[in-house]
Amino acid sequence: MGIKTALPKTELYLYTAVLSLALLWAGSWIIETSSENVNRKAFRENVKPGWHYFGRKMDVSDFEWVMWFTTFRNHILFALSGHVIFAKICSMLSPKNRSLIYMLYGSLAVLITMGWTYLTLILSHCVILYSVALVKRKWLCFVAGLTSLATFKMEPFNTWQEGFATGSFDLQDILFYGGCGFSIMRCMSFALENCEKKDGNYSFLDLIKYNFYLPFFFFGPVMTFDRFHEQVSPANNPNLTRKEREMWNITIHALVHLGAILVVDVFFHFLYILTIPNDLKLLKQLSDWSLAGLAYSNLVYDWVKSAVLFGVINTVSRLDHLDPPQPPKCITMLYVFAETHFDRGINDWLCKYVYDYIGENHDAIFKELLATICTFAVTTLWLGPCELVYIWSFFNCFGLNFELWVAKLFSLPPFSTIERNLMSEAMSRRIRGLFNAVNFWQIVLYNVLALNSLDFAQLVTKRLLLKGFPLSTLSVLFVTYCGVQLIKERERKQALLDDPEPVQRVSLS
Repeated sequence: MGIKTALPKTELYLYTAVLSLALLWAGSWIIETSSENVNRKAFRENVKPGWHYFGRKMDVSDFEWVMWFTTFRNHILFALSGHVIFAKICSMLSPKNRSLIYMLYGSLAVLITMGWTYLTLILSHCVILYSVALVKRKWLCFVAGLTSLATFKMEPFNTWQEGFATGSFDLQDILFYGGCGFSIMRCMSFALENCEKKDGNYSFLDLIKYNFYLPFFFFGPVMTFDRFHEQVSPANNPNLTRKEREMWNITIHALVHLGAILVVDVFFHFLYILTIPNDLKLLKQLSDWSLAGLAYSNLVYDWVKSAVLFGVINTVSRLDHLDPPQPPKCITMLYVFAETHFDRGINDWLCKYVYDYIGENHDAIFKELLATICTFAVTTLWLGPCELVYIWSFFNCFGLNFELWVAKLFSLPPFSTIERNLMSEAMSRRIRGLFNAVNFWQIVLYNVLALNSLDFAQLVTKRLLLKGFPLSTLSVLFVTYCGVQLIKERERKQALLDDPEPVQRVSLS
């Protein structure tokens, strides 16, 4: 079946109507549940007074969102604004040395925020990994890098190193582990790229300029060293000229992110989607549709949060003439594990150095199995080894491989023969959509346990697959199938724009 296969417009209109009504229905139940239970004892800790002109309380369960846009909003804005102003002035005076200027400002900001002992700790890891990079052995770079990363993820090493951060403030733990973790990933990227360098080595100054670029330092995203080095090189755009309408696009992106922040804040006054999953007694009273809506909305919110947080940072980096990693693909547009991620930078890093390197073209079953196991082993270490992360990694690793197994199975006779000879392309698209709908809910359930809790994921699974069977199960799958077909239609239209079908000329002779 080709990606350009079309379905009748009336069928697509039906899918749109079904999906819209289902989302409104589930959303209304969540709003009703939020309103009726706002004064529950279990809600007191995470539901606080919000914007007074709404007259409603606000869900403040997500510390990261509250930190960025409420508690430490002014501090973060001050640091990023200072970077933009300082970098702009100095870049105008000396555009060839802009990467050095970014590094000096970033190092100074880290020094003032976290203290000289923390800066010394980061530099010591940079020195160690730079020394290993000079050997130009990839396996040794991986061993050294992952060992360094493990010292920040496992006891007693992480507690000992945490003592290097002086002072005491609410944001310290986030900045400490964020800065250290991303620094190690950047140092590993530098070391692996140095192994690929044919003549000589990159300098230690190149590593420091790469690591201490402030917008990426504490919160990411990770841009691989080869891309960063190329983009800040004086040979690349020495006069720092911009493409046509580039500033307009940057402004539009900034306004979109600002709008998204306001919309999420408004939604948090009406939809307590992060607090409700923590109250198991209340969850057991909700309908199957409400639970399905909660699970889905939690993944959508996490995508929105990732897109906004990285979007703010990316806007700053675009002002510095960089092309940062793109925001993650919307969870609503996903129905395959191969495209599922919430951090495009880490995803690109893992694909470049682990997944694609081992799996190559991803056609061989055993190579793919080895590639996914290694990828999720590194991901587990990055997230921090614990029971919940182990479960999440196992199921996502299984899902990625299961996709390949099913694809391989159906590419063999008699399945391939039946699809090719007995089915129309439209029918083939419909049948594939059914499998994709099942896959979509695997993605939701496998990831919601990491975003909320294992108990919530288990409850949703039991209600949708066991207690709710067959009515709830089939109705949720049908709505999901409608959504998948609308996604496929969007992909079809994009494919036609990217690769228009040639117009057939009618001969008059």
